[in-house]
Amino acid sequence: MNTHTDSLDAPIRSRQGSEVLESPDIPSSPKGETATGGPQPAGPRIGGLVIAALIFAVGAFALGYFPRSRERAVVKKETRELAMLTVDVASPAPAPAAPPIVLSGEVKALTEAAIYARANGYVRRWLADIGAHVEQGQLLAELDTPEIERDLAQARAELAQAEAARTLAETTAKRWTEMRAAKTISPQEADEKIADLALKKATVEASHAKVQRLEETLGFAKITAPFAGTITMRTLDVGQLVNAGAGRELFHILQAEKLRVFTRVPENYARAITIGQTADITLNEIAGRVFEAKVVRTAESLDAASRTLLTELEVDNAKGELLPGSYAQVRFKNAQPQPVLTIPSNALLFRIEGTMVGVVGAGNRVAMKKVGIGRDFGTFVEVLSGVTAADRVIVNPPDALVDGSEVRPVERRGVTK
Repeated sequence: MNTHTDSLDAPIRSRQGSEVLESPDIPSSPKGETATGGPQPAGPRIGGLVIAALIFAVGAFALGYFPRSRERAVVKKETRELAMLTVDVASPAPAPAAPPIVLSGEVKALTEAAIYARANGYVRRWLADIGAHVEQGQLLAELDTPEIERDLAQARAELAQAEAARTLAETTAKRWTEMRAAKTISPQEADEKIADLALKKATVEASHAKVQRLEETLGFAKITAPFAGTITMRTLDVGQLVNAGAGRELFHILQAEKLRVFTRVPENYARAITIGQTADITLNEIAGRVFEAKVVRTAESLDAASRTLLTELEVDNAKGELLPGSYAQVRFKNAQPQPVLTIPSNALLFRIEGTMVGVVGAGNRVAMKKVGIGRDFGTFVEVLSGVTAADRVIVNPPDALVDGSEVRPVERRGVTK
């Protein structure tokens, strides 16, 4: 009986011969059987079904979970946004620029002096009238002082007597000192003569000082100019009696080549005034003319009554165009008050701690800050301390605003001027 193996060997053997035979047909294995004729295992099919089922379940879970998760996240975000306070914020802005400061000033001479009498007498003559330009030491007037002359003569005579008594005392003291050395007199008598010499010397010094005083007083009979300048007032005339203690001004003299201008600067501009700063001087009677002046000194202290700073400027007047005693307008070109910040008036919160504002910081968290308030301009106020130009101040904040609150800031434009 030929087996399946024999049928396979037949064509091989035929190829070794002269004839070539067709290979026999190999019967196919029945369905579900292996080449040995056994049944095929069902394990792989079951595993594939399980994997497919798992994939289906995961996909179904994903299709149901992720949409719901996204919806919950959206609802949570919207709820949080709806619960978050939306606030308007604005940055502090500089206060309105102040116009250039123009102040009234008083023009005075650089140097001026009132001349009074230092001696009693009658006016013998005067040599300078108002408007006269005089030099230092120049004779202005001369007085007739007969009483001072007689007192001086008497003082000189007393001085001569004192000097004669001193000479005698010196000789006596010298002799008595020699006798004490020879022990012909007592030491007490010699000491008395030496003391008398000291007394006479003091009398001479007193008489000499009296003579010197009267000579100087007699010198005041000639009234001279203390410095070079212009005579602006004369009140004496020939034959007029002049008393040293009457306090009557005889001449007034001043220097007008340089003038001083005094003005009072308000407190808010005081820190803007510096030594060496320039200013323009104008006078109503000289329309169109501007004179340049320079700040030379200030009082460095505010006047308690007016709260102003007394400031002195110096202006050249070599041509004599400005008259001392005039009123002038002083315009400080570069003097501006210290800039301050302003915020809207409705940004303030008045609490027990003081005046507060809410500032939006990092992470849109609120920080409550205490501020110092300056001038009130109505819709906005000056802030002297507490905030900077970089802060974002909450406008119209709710009363319940506290530190750390999270807000949604919205920039507000056109709040401050």
